[in-house]
Amino acid sequence: MKKKRLGVNIDHVATVRNARGENYPDPLRAANFAKTHGADSVTVHLREDRRHINDNDLKVLKKKSKIPINLEIAATNEMFRIAMKYKPDFICFVPEKRKEITTEGGLNLDYNKQFLKKIITKLKKNGSRISLFIEPKIRDLKLAKFYFNADCVEIHTGKICRLINNKKNYQNEFRKIKKAIDFGVSIGLEIHAGHGITYKSARILSKIINIKEFNIGHFLIGDSIFVGIGRSIKNFKKIINQ
Repeated sequence: MKKKRLGVNIDHVATVRNARGENYPDPLRAANFAKTHGADSVTVHLREDRRHINDNDLKVLKKKSKIPINLEIAATNEMFRIAMKYKPDFICFVPEKRKEITTEGGLNLDYNKQFLKKIITKLKKNGSRISLFIEPKIRDLKLAKFYFNADCVEIHTGKICRLINNKKNYQNEFRKIKKAIDFGVSIGLEIHAGHGITYKSARILSKIINIKEFNIGHFLIGDSIFVGIGRSIKNFKKIINQ
């Protein structure tokens, strides 16, 4: 069986840097370190408010990093222009609210759908692979594949991860996610998973064989304070491929 891929979200390396307005820790160094220790890609979310990753980070990463880049963006004209300019390997469209602490859920695929479809078509022609960050809903999977022509989707795992973290029953949510993922694969989508994933939830979600990629950030970067980023990456690689 082909191994599951690990994408490392390095946004919070930039969060620590920005807390003091310094030029360290460096997201580029984190990206190259992630590559050295077995990560398959790095994710950066260029938010409209630039609260962590900024435009120069993206420019430097695209020019100097040694690892594929997954750029998370909102579906806006500004972000479309930036994505066209830098041509990241992967683009994942995510919802965005200015006052949120982190992404709160999957995309509303009915909102501004013609605009999203148009820019997806152009970005694919520009050489980027396209993903949509969605809830585990059959209808959204159908839209992703047959209306938006996305290459893959990333299932929002925030709800199940909260249930697991709070030691509550997660079985219904697990079954819902598995059903959605199996359906997505049956119609030709590649399936990724992300949001709120810890060692414990990764161990549970890795039982779903049709997840091809896990994108993990906040917990991994936090854990790295204690064990080092290399060890944390290796731990996750082992867990998701158990």
